[in-house]
Amino acid sequence: MDETEKLRMLLPHWIEHNGEHASEFREYAAEIGTGGERLLAAAALLEEANRQLGQALAELGGALEHQHP
Repeated sequence: MDETEKLRMLLPHWIEHNGEHASEFREYAAEIGTGGERLLAAAALLEEANRQLGQALAELGGALEHQHP
């Protein structure tokens, strides 16, 4: 498996993982006062990172599903 294929498998996982963290940040921000705006800013940055990662994935040819023998 070459590096492009590895990225086509890893990027969807990274995007999902970032999305989960962004959701958690938003949930905590809703529960606290001070510091909540920083959590929302961090969530927005993760979402921007996901947009960039999604574009990279598209440029690499899209997600590559792991194939079992």
